Amino acid sequence: MSSIIQLLPDHVANQIAAGEVVQRPASVVKELLENAVDAKATDIKLIIKDAGKSLVQVIDNGLGMSVTDARMCFERHATSKIRQAEDLFSLCTKGFRGEALASIAAIAHMEMKTKQDQEELGTHIVIEGSKFVSQEVAVLPKGTSFAVKNLFFNIPARRNFLKSDTVEFRHVMDEFQRVALAHPNIHFTFYHNGSEMYNLPSSNFRQRIVGIFSGRTNEKLVPVNEDTEIISIQGFVCKPEFAKKNRGEQFFFVNDRFIKSGYLHHAVMAAYDGLLKDGCQPSYFLYLQVPPNTIDINIHPTKTEIKFDDEQALYAILRASIKHSLGQFNVSPILDFDRDSNLDTPYHYKDVEAETPTIQVDGTFNPFTDDKTNKHYSKSGSASGSVFNSSYSGYSKRVEPTASWESLYVGLETESIESSPFTFENEEVTSSLFNDNDVEQAVQKTYQIHKKYIVSPIKSGMVIVDQQRAHQRILYEQFLLNMTVNQASSQQLLFPLNLFYSSDEMTLIEELKPSLETTGFVFELPQTDHIVISGIPVNITESEVSMVIEQLLSDLQDGIPASSYSQNDTIAKSMAKSLAVKTGSYLTEKEQDNLVNGLFACKDPNISPFQKPTFITMRVEDIDKKFAL
Repeated sequence: MSSIIQLLPDHVANQIAAGEVVQRPASVVKELLENAVDAKATDIKLIIKDAGKSLVQVIDNGLGMSVTDARMCFERHATSKIRQAEDLFSLCTKGFRGEALASIAAIAHMEMKTKQDQEELGTHIVIEGSKFVSQEVAVLPKGTSFAVKNLFFNIPARRNFLKSDTVEFRHVMDEFQRVALAHPNIHFTFYHNGSEMYNLPSSNFRQRIVGIFSGRTNEKLVPVNEDTEIISIQGFVCKPEFAKKNRGEQFFFVNDRFIKSGYLHHAVMAAYDGLLKDGCQPSYFLYLQVPPNTIDINIHPTKTEIKFDDEQALYAILRASIKHSLGQFNVSPILDFDRDSNLDTPYHYKDVEAETPTIQVDGTFNPFTDDKTNKHYSKSGSASGSVFNSSYSGYSKRVEPTASWESLYVGLETESIESSPFTFENEEVTSSLFNDNDVEQAVQKTYQIHKKYIVSPIKSGMVIVDQQRAHQRILYEQFLLNMTVNQASSQQLLFPLNLFYSSDEMTLIEELKPSLETTGFVFELPQTDHIVISGIPVNITESEVSMVIEQLLSDLQDGIPASSYSQNDTIAKSMAKSLAVKTGSYLTEKEQDNLVNGLFACKDPNISPFQKPTFITMRVEDIDKKFAL
């Protein structure tokens, strides 16, 4: 029998490995940026075109590579980070597997330029689909430059599964932000289609966070600092009043590596217990330092999951340190009824030494001099208009006494007014336009159950309406009608609203501006970090504007639909979800009637915008069957 097992060629093995390592252009960005950080670069430039589909280029001023290393780095399992298996438990670098460059070179056109500082000439290598096209000597600056072009050119199925440029660019932005936040001591520059997106000079943690997420972030941050034997925690959490609907600004860094951990996230949420509104998520930027031998990084190709030796202890320390920071800054309430908050020392004056107050003395003052001016004034003011005399020596004119108050009434005739006796009714007299027999007592037609359902009787039985889904359907059709047919009316604000957002959120808002204006919003984009709203739709209150826009940005995290109808549909659904009456809200009888009547006036009252039933009917026959034994 012939053998059927064979060794795969290197280029096939690299393409298979690329399926795990390189999922989209953002994966290439992550791998190349981390290699530049491992090369001890102090200045890193990221240049992309068409959201990374056409070009991803990373230029650094790191150590560079020799001629041998430049050729060897494209081989599988070739790395300078580890030498033996024990090194996996003492990792201080980003990469260690030696698969990234080989996987990227197997599915793209790749060009590398590198030069070491002590060498006069560098190396220029061109690879297309794992095949070396050329290798030349070139005059280059110190450092390394990788240019990845035409990603997935030889795997059209993978290329067709890529999302739109907006979605792919968002993923690239996320990877860039994670690396830039983890290394504030490195100067990062980011260009997309020739436009500069970020220019982040070397700074500290706080300045790097503010540089990425706009200037208003500075006032939201509360520092966290805790140092123990098993973990060192530094970073910032945001105040509860700035919590958002989405989880976009939540970052954990362990030994300068971005990770995702639902367990540690639960510790943060436990520290905020009782401080957040329902459905809101706090923002945090936490940098954890633990001994390398207490964690295992090699459990996932993306290296974003880590196993800890003692997760329970880390959970308790993280929760306690965040609670302590929130309490220090008077963010969380303190149950001390005998404490006077006016006597508290402000936090920024805690370590400031007290200064001796300065006293000014007038040496020329003499209380016994004769030429001093006495500033005494007469006091006047009773209802009768009398003026009081004063015996103070400082008056220049003596005030003569006036006649007594009785003189004001001399000459007035007094007549006795006889008060006639008044009669009061013992019983309240009410009148009616109609006889009581002619008035029908109004019967309540709708009932609210558990502040969730509205029951209304019909001829065949009764209808039970879900108040939240019904209101979503009503608002959805109203918004969609305003955006497609009618011109939406807008109410002007007396004082414009200034709302601040991050750069990627501002990019989304700028793309949504025409559609939002058709719903009734009137706003401007004066700068790159905030918008100025001067008009809002008539069915939105001023306090709901921020919530509506945040919900819309959260719903569009995966990108804006290409067609205008799909875009309007997405906006109408998001706004309807934000503004609809929630479960647990009490409705008056009139509101219940309006909600039921409005639902059945819709074009499609049976389902909500999210394809869920809005009401059910129960016939009398069905109820009778329940009582039949």
